[in-house]
Amino acid sequence: MMRSFVKRKVRKSIAITLTLLLAIASAPLGAIDAAATVPDQNKKQDAPTFSNVSVHDPSIVKDGDTYYVFGSHISAAKSKDLTNWTSFANGYTTPGNTLYGDLSKNLAGSFAWAGENDADSKGGFSVWAPDVFWNEHYVNEDGTKGAYMIYYSVSSTYIRSAIGIAVAPKIEGPYQYVDTIIHTGFTKDTAFDKDSKVDKKWTNTPIQQLIKEGKLEGPRPGWFNTDGSYANRMFPNAIDASVFYDANGRLWMTYGSWSGGIFLLELDKATGKPMYPGKDGTTEDGRLIDRYFGTKIAGGYGESGEGPYIEYNQETGYYYLYVTYGGLAADGGYNMRLFRSKSPTGPYKDAKGQNAVLPANTKNITYGNKLIGNFLFDSKIGDPGTGTGYGYVSPGHNSVYTDPATGQMFVVFHTRFPHQGETHELRVHQMFMNQEDWPVVAPYRYGGETLTKLDEKQFIGDYQYINHGSDSSATIKNTQFIQLKADHTIEGDVQGTWRKSGDSYIQLTLDGAVLDGVFLRQWDQVTNQYILAFTVLSNKGEMAWGSKLPDMTDTTVVDSVYRELDLGDTSRVTASLNLPKEGSRQSRITWKTSDQSVITDTGEIKRPGIGEKAASATLTATITKGERSRDKIFNITVSPYEKATLTASYTFENNLEDQQDAFANGEVIGDRIDRQGGSVSYAEGVRGQAVVLDGKSGIALPEGLISSSAYSVSLWVKPSELTLHTPTFFGAMDSNHWISLLPRGPEKDNTMVWSGSSSWYTGSTGLKIKTNEWTHLAFTVDRGMLAVYVNGKIQFTGSGFPDVFTSKSGSFSLGVNWWDPAFKGSIDELSIFEGALPPCTGGGVSEDESELRLMNREYR
Repeated sequence: MMRSFVKRKVRKSIAITLTLLLAIASAPLGAIDAAATVPDQNKKQDAPTFSNVSVHDPSIVKDGDTYYVFGSHISAAKSKDLTNWTSFANGYTTPGNTLYGDLSKNLAGSFAWAGENDADSKGGFSVWAPDVFWNEHYVNEDGTKGAYMIYYSVSSTYIRSAIGIAVAPKIEGPYQYVDTIIHTGFTKDTAFDKDSKVDKKWTNTPIQQLIKEGKLEGPRPGWFNTDGSYANRMFPNAIDASVFYDANGRLWMTYGSWSGGIFLLELDKATGKPMYPGKDGTTEDGRLIDRYFGTKIAGGYGESGEGPYIEYNQETGYYYLYVTYGGLAADGGYNMRLFRSKSPTGPYKDAKGQNAVLPANTKNITYGNKLIGNFLFDSKIGDPGTGTGYGYVSPGHNSVYTDPATGQMFVVFHTRFPHQGETHELRVHQMFMNQEDWPVVAPYRYGGETLTKLDEKQFIGDYQYINHGSDSSATIKNTQFIQLKADHTIEGDVQGTWRKSGDSYIQLTLDGAVLDGVFLRQWDQVTNQYILAFTVLSNKGEMAWGSKLPDMTDTTVVDSVYRELDLGDTSRVTASLNLPKEGSRQSRITWKTSDQSVITDTGEIKRPGIGEKAASATLTATITKGERSRDKIFNITVSPYEKATLTASYTFENNLEDQQDAFANGEVIGDRIDRQGGSVSYAEGVRGQAVVLDGKSGIALPEGLISSSAYSVSLWVKPSELTLHTPTFFGAMDSNHWISLLPRGPEKDNTMVWSGSSSWYTGSTGLKIKTNEWTHLAFTVDRGMLAVYVNGKIQFTGSGFPDVFTSKSGSFSLGVNWWDPAFKGSIDELSIFEGALPPCTGGGVSEDESELRLMNREYR
């Protein structure tokens, strides 16, 4: 499970780079081959192939016939066709690092300030945001010219970072360190971060030497807050460097992350180093010019914004600035934004004419054209294809490549996916210029497609529709349904008009907004076929996509919904059913029960008690589309509660023994499952003694503690700290099949049961437990049904929970897993049950002694 980038407190992200050279036969940018013919929809076309890699914050460049992406945590991959990628880097390995050789020694000049075994990178490295390009003007030590240059970031906190440069004769390295060119996070006087020996005083940076050389006037008083700390609301975090040439051949670097905004510096082409302004000033439009950091071009005042990437487009004459808003984790709402300018130094503006540099006390969500955010083309019942659909979560930190021969444009980024946690992959989408000279992004990943001449009649039909809006929230935009009618009107969830122009351009008018873009044919991996799609940008800066559905009559729609409508195994129902109300193309599904005392029209069940007989009823679904209607009947059997059996009990009475004598004793381990060492102590608990974990230790529980699809876990916890992803109880078959009971989980910091990562599941309680206070946590699993309790009250129920423990070889622990910070606090009265405990009956307390352990009212 790759989550190292989420664990840092730093608002990292990483850079995005430029130059790539693509060679795929295509019409020039903004033009269509007039001789192109409309593809024969009945002719079988070869399906594209894809090989996926995980490269966070990818920067793209081309060498010869090969495309390369370089990303955070020293990840890198290459491809011949932009669809099939192969990784070639080896992460933080040192010595013997693929890109840097002896990583620790080679980059020591940068690590002296940040990034190695320091503060938030304690115990490891934080090397992010590389940008690679071929600099033909670079003068090597032997006097020869030309080198590949890599601009990388190192970071120890959300503001103490540095940008360094290294060079190599070949693109795959190894790269040799040259210099560290930007430092941030320095203070006016001596100061130290937690877990750091680095004195942050500004005189410990190269700034003092630059002043001696006459390149800077002196330290700027505004760099510091009144308490002497770094003024990060006005000035940048030195990560996410990206380099580009302007129309006149001058070389520039843009960089920065979050609070203080995005900055720009001109570079000396012979050295690759900044030509610092030397003096403070302002641009003609009033933007900040700093003697050291350069010109501010976006963001500021604590608002999100990172991963800047600038590309000049010869066809339009604009410089396009890409940035990413939000947080990079799956629940962070990461999303890509776009501005443009006629000058490399700005001002950069969006489709509404707003400056990318923010005013004070202003939220950034309405600034910048939003390219892609969280979305899901969710497959409705009866839609073609299988699964939940196609979508992205927290896509961002992109780079861009334009083929100099064909004009084809590509946006390259990383993304997570709905319901898959922090797993991320590289994605490449083609872009096209609309008639307002704004790039619009194709809805589906690049599969070799080009724009072709389309007939207007092909546009008419039913569509799945996504509008990315302008928010930066973690909310996933789900599919709406629209119809493009022959009379050029649009009906469905949104209404308006449409018109075709040229061979494949389209303009929509929806709810008063004008959206301009293109139609194209793309490969849909959900349905495994080529479909017609459109991508348009509104005059409000919102990207919208449409994906055409196959032509179907109302009868065909109803029959398709009828065939696919399924409630799963209804022969032993143990939890209320989620009854769908809508099928494909806005078809309606209504429900009727034969017995309200067994199951209601809305799917709520009344489960018989322990020892009672199962109850049965029928549910009738009526599917309606237009004048067509059809019924489908489901036989429902509701299973009674079953008595759960206590199989293991660890009460921690100054020992780690199982009081049931069924399993071996627990063993003290280090701060990860696979680390030795550690120590525990004991203190007053809920009953008698409790075990105390110090944040550096855990407890290994015996194998096979759980080995079924129905079980319950109950324990008391008293955390002294709440750290993200830290488990109390953890169980796993391997690193891709696990469950974790988290006091503080990744969904709004709420307490939850989490499972992953091949099939991710989040059972959030919607609340966060308190520190230094005893709380009872419990969860039950009953053949795919999960229930989570806090202090005896049920806070979450859900279906589809993965069946993790398929054998008696599972690993179990308290307070630690393989990846995250160890638990600090007390744990008491751990009980494991075979079977799912029923909820409490009246009065909040069960009659059953085993249930009493779970629902105990004596909370402290």
